[in-house]
Amino acid sequence: MDEQTKHYQAKLDYEIDPSDLKQALDRGEKIVVIDTRQPQSYAQRHIPGAINLPHGTMSAETTSHLDKSALVVTYCDGIGCNGSTKGALNMHRLGFRVKEMMGGMEWWLRDGLETHGTESATPNPSCNC
Repeated sequence: MDEQTKHYQAKLDYEIDPSDLKQALDRGEKIVVIDTRQPQSYAQRHIPGAINLPHGTMSAETTSHLDKSALVVTYCDGIGCNGSTKGALNMHRLGFRVKEMMGGMEWWLRDGLETHGTESATPNPSCNC
């Protein structure tokens, strides 16, 4: 495998976009979606079914109830935030198989996907490529 192929394959191995995550969830794949933001942000708006586990609180104790055979997908606000990256690193170090959702909540909303919370959005589909 050449270097460029390895690069693109690694991106797909470790990242997922909102549309692909939504499709995987709809297919019933074994996925734990983790919102790595603070509880206030999670309460306002989050991906349906996501659990709130701020990246700074991740430990063997706080993750002991999670299924290690499931794929963990972390997300935060968007590209200006690295909470999902910190969360993905923490979860990987704790022995989970992890992908980081590209674009975070910002791109989830841009794709018009449903959210839950006090400020939940009504889907308004756009690209969904």
